Amino acid sequence: MRHINGFASAPGSDGLTPWTFERRELRPDDILVAIDYCGVCHSDLDAIASAARGRGRLVPGHEFTGTVTEIGSDVTRFTVGRRVAVGNIVDSCGKCAACLAHQENYCHAFPTLTYGGVDRHDGLPTQGGYSEEYVVREDFAYSVPPQLDPAGVAPLMCAGVTVWEPLRRWQVGPGSTVGVVGLGGLGHLAVKLAKALGARVTVFTTSPAKADAARLLGADDVVLTTDDAAMAAQFDSHDLILDTAPAPHDLTPYLRALAMDGTLCALGITERLDFDPMALLIGRKSLASAGSGGTRATQELLDFCGEHGITADVEVLPVGEVDEALERLRRNDVRYRFVLDLTA
Repeated sequence: MRHINGFASAPGSDGLTPWTFERRELRPDDILVAIDYCGVCHSDLDAIASAARGRGRLVPGHEFTGTVTEIGSDVTRFTVGRRVAVGNIVDSCGKCAACLAHQENYCHAFPTLTYGGVDRHDGLPTQGGYSEEYVVREDFAYSVPPQLDPAGVAPLMCAGVTVWEPLRRWQVGPGSTVGVVGLGGLGHLAVKLAKALGARVTVFTTSPAKADAARLLGADDVVLTTDDAAMAAQFDSHDLILDTAPAPHDLTPYLRALAMDGTLCALGITERLDFDPMALLIGRKSLASAGSGGTRATQELLDFCGEHGITADVEVLPVGEVDEALERLRRNDVRYRFVLDLTA
């Protein structure tokens, strides 16, 4: 086993402390990644809170970039020195219909998560990317276009692919009208990607202060959801709306903003979805959801971002300041994603 340094949660604490733990030796299809940058996701906060109520220790982090420093004997896709990225899934059954369709994120046996999961071979818990190294199957690592800033690439591996899959599923392109609810880690990438695909983009927000920022990201229109007249004016106008808001809220105004046969895709993890069924019925509209991304879509996203120069807007902090990043994230004091520098 390899002894790795990282930052972990502890029972009874909402902070992280340095921790040395063990990772497996490389299997034939594994690569070893020296981690440079790891994004800080809202789901990390939930995992840390859950770990604080438990008995074990947890190393968070499921969106990171780094450099290959060692490869297993059967590895063919990567060589030592290559820059790679890893997301929130590091294995799957490989046999079910979802896996065979390269939608490992929907694996019928449930995918192995980058942290908080269970290794399918040795049964040990997985530990995440707030650490100096990660051992991963080559099938779940991705080539990073060299022209992109690796710190800005890290959030593409979770927030980015989460919005990318529905944009591709519903064939967004020139002539499409796309709405984005919320302008956080997911929302700001949804705006960038939808614009690069050729769509006209509207941002729906509760905050007047975010209007200028939304337009700087490429939004064509910004609508304040607290303005009833402005919301009513959006009736029957959008082909696809990506709802990235994480808190429970009423979906009815956004369903009414959909055009005939339009789709509202709920991406924010929330306790419930409330809506007026008539708003869904009138216009033959669809309510859908999506989460994370499969291997094919993830590499497609990175290649697309390389072609269009797209990365997340990030604030980079040295890993020693991880608790500051977590506390500010709890207060939503970030634009738009924290990334930890593991080289600092």
